[in-house]
Amino acid sequence: MQVILLERVEKLGQMGDEVSVKPGYARNYLLPRGKALRATADNSARFETQKAQLEAQNLERRSEAEAVAAKMEGASVILVRQAGESGQLYGSVNARDVAEHLIEAGFTIGRDQVRLDRPIKMLGLHDVAVSLHPEVSVTVSANVARSTDEAEVQASTGKAVLSQAEEEARAEAEENEAALAAAVEAVAEHAEEIFEDGAAEEAVAEAETVSDEVHETAVAEEEAVAARDAAAEAAAAAAAAAAEDEPAAENADDTSEEKAE
Repeated sequence: MQVILLERVEKLGQMGDEVSVKPGYARNYLLPRGKALRATADNSARFETQKAQLEAQNLERRSEAEAVAAKMEGASVILVRQAGESGQLYGSVNARDVAEHLIEAGFTIGRDQVRLDRPIKMLGLHDVAVSLHPEVSVTVSANVARSTDEAEVQASTGKAVLSQAEEEARAEAEENEAALAAAVEAVAEHAEEIFEDGAAEEAVAEAETVSDEVHETAVAEEEAVAARDAAAEAAAAAAAAAAEDEPAAENADDTSEEKAE
């Protein structure tokens, strides 16, 4: 489908460019968000009459975005999450989470401005792009840790707080995550070429579901291990407490017998 861009769109073109895009991308994103018009003779004439106004509005919005970017550059937000031994989160951090923390820090942004292709599923420092304007983007740091104390250590060292065993487990988990992400991306990129009309979106959704299920299974296994360890510790503590109580009980029995005599 041919469309006329009403603003700069990354990896696609500049304002006024007539470009060819996939129909689904145009219908679901570009057209409803006012980023483009269908490339017709009427719309071409319409764009030419509004071009000066659109350029002036774009320049004003870009200036405002640059002012915000100057304040936001280098910003860091701390997100406290539970995680397993490998540093894999029991859950994930998504764009909405990052946006909410940036808002709490005093920045006015929307969830759709946070550019996070995949949810964060590991402890550590993660660079996250925030699009303030089609021509202005800024990078912030999402510091994901088990506690604020660990977040401070991560900020100073530049890496997640993990033992050697945890780091090795994390490296393996990250390799698996990367392989799954690459598979999902490959399906998304070639879905419309491989699958029939209407089946492409289902194929992408299914690939993403499989990726999420694998992650959830890994998390569940770590939670089960953690639960067993906690139960073992509780049992050991109970046994120790019982052992300490036995001498006290025996002394109490002896005292009762002496009084009876």
